[in-house]
Amino acid sequence: MEFLLYLPLGAAAGVLAGLFGIGGGLIIVPALVLSFTAQGVDPAVLTHLAVGTSLATIVFTSINSVLAHHSKGAVLWPLFVWLTVGILAGAVLGSLTAAALKGPMLQKVIGLFAIAMAVQMGLDLKPRASREVPGKPGLSLAGVVIGWASAIFGIGGGSLTVPFLTWRSVPMPQAVATSAACGLPIALCSALSFMLVGWNEAHLPDWSLGFVYLPAVLGIATTSMFFARLGAHLAHRLPPRVLKRLFALQLLGVGLFFLF
Repeated sequence: MEFLLYLPLGAAAGVLAGLFGIGGGLIIVPALVLSFTAQGVDPAVLTHLAVGTSLATIVFTSINSVLAHHSKGAVLWPLFVWLTVGILAGAVLGSLTAAALKGPMLQKVIGLFAIAMAVQMGLDLKPRASREVPGKPGLSLAGVVIGWASAIFGIGGGSLTVPFLTWRSVPMPQAVATSAACGLPIALCSALSFMLVGWNEAHLPDWSLGFVYLPAVLGIATTSMFFARLGAHLAHRLPPRVLKRLFALQLLGVGLFFLF
């Protein structure tokens, strides 16, 4: 029954991952918090388990999303390589930062981030393409910041990577595609870090590997991998303005829920 409940969540996360390059974590984390609360998971580990599980599911979401964008020739692989150098270090640092925060505080941090993303998406705030793409050190430094924040919030980093690349004069389709590619190393490194950090935690439910809950990963990954391709195709065909605003309203509700 748990597995079946996670299937529609995976479908929604997959479409969002392909459409916006956001990895679906901004949907998965709050949904998992509610699900784990209903299952009676200890509040001391509930939020960390939701974040770690979200990151593990994004690994599968990202694979199909990247393949779909790559088939259209939209991924800028040289940028991806140097961003990833910093992302790997930042993801480990972010996992350790999240582990150091208590569950309620981590929820409030995620809530503030969700509200900020709701405002950005709802008002369609974008940095102007005012600068050129930085060199290798600049890309790696940006990767550290993106990886660190993404691990804390349980996201694939698209909500940070896309604005950064747009600001650096990368066209939107390539920015979304490259962001989707960066979501894979972010999620993989962060999920492994959450597994290790939570390995000896005594209050985790059965079928957990550290702060990763396997039934949720399996259920969400089953549908998200297929629906990520659908989202990627839509990203190249549909104007996403209305969808972004609807998504922004949902994020605003999520952020307020976590805060209050």
